[in-house]
Amino acid sequence: MSITKEESLELEKKKKLLELREELKHKRPKFVRQESWRYKRIKENWRRPRGLDSKMRRKIKGWPKTPEIGYRGPKKVRGLHPSGLKEVLVYNPEQLDEINPETQAIRIAHTVGARKRMEIVAKAVSKNIRILNPKEVEFKPVEEEKEKEKIEEIEEEELKEQVEEKEEEKPEKKRKRTTKKKRTRKTTKTKRKKKSEEK
Repeated sequence: MSITKEESLELEKKKKLLELREELKHKRPKFVRQESWRYKRIKENWRRPRGLDSKMRRKIKGWPKTPEIGYRGPKKVRGLHPSGLKEVLVYNPEQLDEINPETQAIRIAHTVGARKRMEIVAKAVSKNIRILNPKEVEFKPVEEEKEKEKIEEIEEEELKEQVEEKEEEKPEKKRKRTTKKKRTRKTTKTKRKKKSEEK
């Protein structure tokens, strides 16, 4: 692939702009929510100060900086990956046909499974497309997984049979019922009579 003079100039410009963006990023202050340093309950996440007397809103000297348009990066490189390529989120191998490897790079979505991820990676490598989040995936065939499941089921059944056999071998001990006699009026009267007779 031969690159023309115009394309090479554009690439150089893009590189310079990316470097400039990096420099500006280091210069840019950390924008903090008003009085987040004062109260534990207030997080540092940026929120615009809206108070009428707010010193931060009025941009008084000595107070933290607030976001302004001047802190933005160069427009031509805005939203690009540090490599200078545009990120595209990919869910299936068919989406790779629409991607231009010179200006775009792919990021495989986290919901994509191992099998489809492998297909996407193979197709991207063949088309010289850059993958921003490559991962080494150990692919397990479906047949092996099914065999393992069957073996586990058989082992569980054998264990259950052994437990049942042991329970059958043990003789059941019958407990004798011990019930207390209820105390009635008749029994108390007879006892009193006997005591009176003995006297």
